[in-house]
Amino acid sequence: MSQSSTPQPPPAAARPAEPRPGSPWAAGGTVFAGVLLFVDGVLGVLKGIAGIASNDVYARINDYVFKFSVTSWGWIHLILGVVLVLVGLGILKGAAWARGAGVALASLNLIANFMWLPYTPVWAIVTIAIDVFVIWALCTDRSGRDDRARSS
Repeated sequence: MSQSSTPQPPPAAARPAEPRPGSPWAAGGTVFAGVLLFVDGVLGVLKGIAGIASNDVYARINDYVFKFSVTSWGWIHLILGVVLVLVGLGILKGAAWARGAGVALASLNLIANFMWLPYTPVWAIVTIAIDVFVIWALCTDRSGRDDRARSS
C-alpha cells in the first residue's frame, strides 16, 4: 500500500473561512442609498421651506393626533433634510460613520413621514418606501466590512 506523494488538502474545519461577499443588490444598493438619501434630503429641505414660507401650502388637518402647525413641520423637514443631504454625501464618499447614521436618519425620516401622511399622502408614502429601501441596503451590504477585513 503506497501513499501518494501529492499533498492532500486539509479538512474543511481546518481551512480558514473565506469572507462571504454581500449581496450584489445590496452593494449596488448602498451607492443608490447614498444618492436616495441625498435626493430625499433635498426634497425635505424644499418641503420644509414651503411649510415655513406659507401655512396654506399643505392641507389643514383637524383633530389629528400628531397635529403640529405647518411651520413646525416645515422646520422638522428642513433640519432633517439638511442632515440627510450630509449623510448621503458621506455614504457616497465611503465614510465609515455614514452607514450607521444613514440607517438612523432614514428611520427617523420614515417615522416623520408616517406622521406627515395626512398632509401629503402620496409623497409621504413614496418617501417611506425610499427610506425602507435605504435601511435595507445599508444593513445588508457587507462589502465594506469584507474589504476592511482583507486589508488588515
